[in-house]
Amino acid sequence: MPTPHISAPEGSIAPAVLMPGDPRRAERIAALLMPDAEKVSDVRGIGAYTGQYNGKPLSVMASGMGQPSLAIYASELFMFYGVQRIIRVGTCGGMAAKVNVGDVVVAIGAHTDSSVTDVVPGISLSHTASWNLLSAAVAAADGDTTVHVGPVVSRDKFYGNDPAQVQKLADMGTLGVEMETAALYMLAAQHSAEALTVLTVSDHLLDDSQNMSAEDREARFEGALKLAAAAAHC
Repeated sequence: MPTPHISAPEGSIAPAVLMPGDPRRAERIAALLMPDAEKVSDVRGIGAYTGQYNGKPLSVMASGMGQPSLAIYASELFMFYGVQRIIRVGTCGGMAAKVNVGDVVVAIGAHTDSSVTDVVPGISLSHTASWNLLSAAVAAADGDTTVHVGPVVSRDKFYGNDPAQVQKLADMGTLGVEMETAALYMLAAQHSAEALTVLTVSDHLLDDSQNMSAEDREARFEGALKLAAAAAHC
């Protein structure tokens, strides 16, 4: 303590961590959930905040963008800070026709084109959420029809992906595309920990008429946050 990327003193990170990609969203979430939140780390502008939520300790820390960045922070949290569960609170691009901008996606699993998760030679791992976190989030949704449960795809590239591949993934039930979940689920399995991803649909690959602005993506996360917070202390 500290690690190369986290300056928090020992004991200052809670066992449960909410992890958006955007540092500004992390700051907003911490202020919204925990009036007593204190910043405990700020290496490279990636803030970490810890406070009390519903009488239990909770931390919020950004991951940055992409699986390699998330893998750095999640690995250090699991390995050196005793974190037991990480719930990603992020955004995704919608892929399925039934998913609309503003809806919430709970990722039961994550396909990926990344080599980051190739940790067992000769095996293509199934990157899946932790069941108790998943079930707690779905229960908190309470039948809300704007909440969708299914697989996402975690990409390494934001631009230049094959449209035919996108359509094939959508045809096979993939709800959205983002850039972090597969690595998070792999790391949780590797460290005998728990993980879940809950996403706000910020844009749609098949219909860009209702895409959120950058400001909306930073601020419109209340629906996803409700489910993520329920999973954090289930």
